[in-house]
Amino acid sequence: MLTWLIHRKLAKFERTFDYDLTYAREILATDFGAFLRLGKITNAIGWHRDVPLDVYYGAKLTGTVAEDCGPCTQLVVAMALADRLAPNVVAAIIAGDEAAAGEAALGMRFARGVLAHSAEADGSREEIGRRWGKRAVLSCAFALTAARFFPTLKYALGHGQACQKVIVAGTTVSPRPALTLAS
Repeated sequence: MLTWLIHRKLAKFERTFDYDLTYAREILATDFGAFLRLGKITNAIGWHRDVPLDVYYGAKLTGTVAEDCGPCTQLVVAMALADRLAPNVVAAIIAGDEAAAGEAALGMRFARGVLAHSAEADGSREEIGRRWGKRAVLSCAFALTAARFFPTLKYALGHGQACQKVIVAGTTVSPRPALTLAS
């Protein structure tokens, strides 16, 4: 009964976000306990508080593009748009255009610095913490963890896909991986 309910929830997620969850179904079929743990991880790293959505998605989308500029990026775009982030801001983040990203650029710089293990992360982390507090920093850290976790899991299970153009509100945007962006 519980497995049936889980399959229905997976199907609803797929319809809502036009996203293939075959990898999640395979985990469920392989080991129910592993699937439950995946759910716990998903809930934990999906948590965010106190940070503006544009900064949060600046970090999350920049991290996702760095890890997988394919279906995972398209999913996070759909989630950002569902959270009512302005399409032009989402497109700017995907394209790596800080000037057009507005406040989201702070999240982008934070993500780039963390992913590159550079000092750029320190200044961005301090700015996020100064403006919105420690939970905002934690939110951006969780966003980056999610950005790395899911593409890595999918690639490890044989479900990774090559980079592709991303559609933002009907407009095609070419992703620029975070680590190749100029500061």
